[in-house]
Formats: sequence, C-alpha cells, structure tokens
Amino acid sequence: MATNVDQDSKIIQAFKVFQAELDQKHDKHERIVKLSRDVTIESKRVIFLLQRLSGLEQDSAVLDEAQEKLDLIVKNKFYLIAKELLNEDPFQFLRAYSPGLQEYIEALSLHHYLKHRKLVELAYIEKQLSFSNSEDDNDLPADKTKTDNSDIINVNIPPIEYLLGVADLTGEVMRLAVNSVGAGNLQTPFEVCKFLRTMLSGFSAAGNVSRDFNRKVYTLRQSLAKVENVCYTLQIRGSEIPKTMLKDMLTIGTSEVQMYSDETAGVDY
Repeated sequence: MATNVDQDSKIIQAFKVFQAELDQKHDKHERIVKLSRDVTIESKRVIFLLQRLSGLEQDSAVLDEAQEKLDLIVKNKFYLIAKELLNEDPFQFLRAYSPGLQEYIEALSLHHYLKHRKLVELAYIEKQLSFSNSEDDNDLPADKTKTDNSDIINVNIPPIEYLLGVADLTGEVMRLAVNSVGAGNLQTPFEVCKFLRTMLSGFSAAGNVSRDFNRKVYTLRQSLAKVENVCYTLQIRGSEIPKTMLKDMLTIGTSEVQMYSDETAGVDY
C-alpha cells in the first residue's frame, strides 16, 4: 500500500540536500579517478622513453622530450585535479589520485636522477604541482606561473606518497645499471649501487610505516642485490669475460638473485 509522503517536509528536504551532496562527491571522485588513470598511462610512457638511455649518459633530445611530456601531464591532468580539490579536505580524495601521483613521482624522479644524478626532493615536486588559479596563467607550466599566496591551488602530496613514489625509482635505475654494461659503460653500476645503498639506509631508518611501504623496501633490497651482483661480476670477473658477453652473464646473475629473493620473500627485515 502506497504511503503518501509530504515532499515539503523538512526531513525530506534535508535528505534531498544530502543526496545532492553525495552525488556531487561521487561524481568528483570518478572524475579524479579518470584523471589519475590518464596520469598513470602518460607517466609510464615517460619512463619507457627514458629507458632508451643506456646507462646514465646525457642525451639532451630524450631528456627534453621527457620534460615536455611531464609538463603536459602537469598542465593537462594535475591542474584539473587541483581544481577538483579546491576547498575540499585534502585527504578525502587522496585514494582517488594516489596511483597516478606515485607513477608521476617515479617518472619525474627518474628524469631528475638522469639529469642531476640525485634524488628529487619533495619541495620540488610540490612546486611542480602548484598552480595559479587565474585564467590568464592557465597555459603556463607549473614552474612559470606568476602567483601570490592568496591565488595558489595545488595537489596535496603527503610525505608517505612521496616515499612510495621514489621507492619505485630503484627498479628503474637498476635496469639502467644493467643496460649500461651492454653499452660499454662499466662505471654506472657502481654509481647506482652507491645511490641505492644510500636510499636503503634512509628507508630503513623510517621503520615499519605501512604494508605498502614495507613491500617497496623489500623490492628496494632486491634491486640493490641485483646491482651489487653486477658490481661483483665486473670487479672480480670482469677481466675474464669478453665485453660482448658481459650483459648475458649479468642477466643470468640477476636472475639467480631474483630466485633467491623469491625464496626469502616471507622473511621480515
């Protein structure tokens, strides 16, 4: 039996307001998720582009092309995310754009490392993802916009998101170290090894932060073990193995390290 409901009731009117607010929140969440997926895809393309470099040699054409792609990600995607987050709780929609943010940080940190030989800082990433809310500055790159403190919008970057993003850098520099040997650059693995040891020292000092953090520290240990194996092979057996066979030998060695790491995956560090 149908029940007559007074549509003008204050309770009904209040629930209609709640419904509208929830619909707006869900629509905003979906828009941010879609933008985050686009960021992830474009960031992966930047990483694949940078992997063309054999080792750590400077290739201005590749680095410039990668920088252009990173600027487009910021201009076309992160600016829209920042607009969506305006006047919102900065952590309410974090899970919606976290995957894209971490992938972007990985791509940006790889480009920064290849160009400057050091780890990108959180303050630098925050500057890249800060924008002017003025229409006149919308077409400018993030680091070229003219802003004052009252007219800045940004994408919230919690420190843990920064750490999770740069942790993924370790796998990319490990691949660069192996590829550099195939290109005849035998010094790069030692530079990468020193860099990864410094990173592991810093990450280990953070302690037990979260499950995702611990998983990425474990992956960092794997990457370091592979690079150390490369350095060992070059230092001890490098003179015995022809340079044309070095990369094949190192590939076999890193596979053995991977098998050992898989067997000890359940060990807590």
